Parts: sequence; structure tokens; C-alpha cells
Amino acid sequence: MTSAATLRAGPGDEAEALIELEAGDSFAMLDNSLGWAWGYGGKQRRVGYVRAESLDH
Repeated sequence: MTSAATLRAGPGDEAEALIELEAGDSFAMLDNSLGWAWGYGGKQRRVGYVRAESLDH
């Protein structure tokens, strides 16, 4: 992660926030669509969505 991001239950800002990922936390992207990356990350390896712009390119 290049910046902090909220891991969400769905691909949208209105979706439930699951956890906050900090810059430098790992995130394994499984899919990327319409600006939202789906995958798992953080120490707990939670599954959810983050804004794709938050990820390393």
C-alpha cells in the first residue's frame, strides 16, 4: 500500500468499513475493476475492497 486505505465489504465508499490498512501494509490483489481492487490484506489478511489508487503500481 502506498497510502492508508479503508478495506471495505463492497466496491464503494458507502460499503461497510472492515479495517483500516496503513501505508506499507501488504495487500494481495485478486481483481481490479472500475477503480476498486478486491483482495486480502493487513495483519489479519481480511478480504475486501480498497481503492486501486491506494496500491503500489
